[in-house]
Amino acid sequence: MKPGARLINTARGPLVDEAALVEAVRSGRLAGAALDVVDVEPLPADSILRGVAGITVYSRMAGQTAEARLAAGVEGAKELVAALDGRPAHSLTEPKEPA
Repeated sequence: MKPGARLINTARGPLVDEAALVEAVRSGRLAGAALDVVDVEPLPADSILRGVAGITVYSRMAGQTAEARLAAGVEGAKELVAALDGRPAHSLTEPKEPA
């Protein structure tokens, strides 16, 4: 990466060499990093990423509440039942008329 760049990883944690990232940010070669995925999740208490100025780690699951996850499961089950009954609420194709 160019000197002074910022790294943003929203793909997969293992794509980033975390030790090299910490060294690059601390030395000033990189201006910083934002990660919503890390190699080991949840981020361990002793992770080298913790407390490094310029590195922000946040969870892509941060907006997930127990209620939201339950509702998603319930809605998914309702959609499955509706689809099996031939009346999907969220279909990518138009329903076909019975033959």
